Amino acid sequence: MALHMIKLCVGADSLEDLRDWVGERAMMAIAAGLEPHSVHTTRMMPKRIEELLDGGSLYWVIKGQVLARQMLLDVRSVTGGDGISRCELVLGPEIIETAPQPKRPFQGWRYYKAEEVPRDLIGMGESVAAMPEDLRRELADLGLL
Repeated sequence: MALHMIKLCVGADSLEDLRDWVGERAMMAIAAGLEPHSVHTTRMMPKRIEELLDGGSLYWVIKGQVLARQMLLDVRSVTGGDGISRCELVLGPEIIETAPQPKRPFQGWRYYKAEEVPRDLIGMGESVAAMPEDLRRELADLGLL
């Protein structure tokens, strides 16, 4: 069974901000002759890498709600120019919207068990996927979505 990660999407105020960031990174990678993956660098290296790479995703918390995920393609250890070891999460180029799920702030990343993750929005029907993001957030806050 796949294991997932969850992390706050610092600096993004909406799904559109996240999409813009990922799209920009993908275009830079393509221009450099690389695959259109985005890389997120974090300080701590996960210990359960094999489980994460067995179909796991990184779930993004934006403005207090889990709203999207990206497939985890690789987890690499890198050493920066400052000599400090860090972790690079290599993420797929596709942003997959999820049903909004409230999440309190936390530091760093956490493992996110498959039974805790929100459903993909596309699996909830076209009418839900067509709703504006702010309406989905509000309905989720009210427990109606």
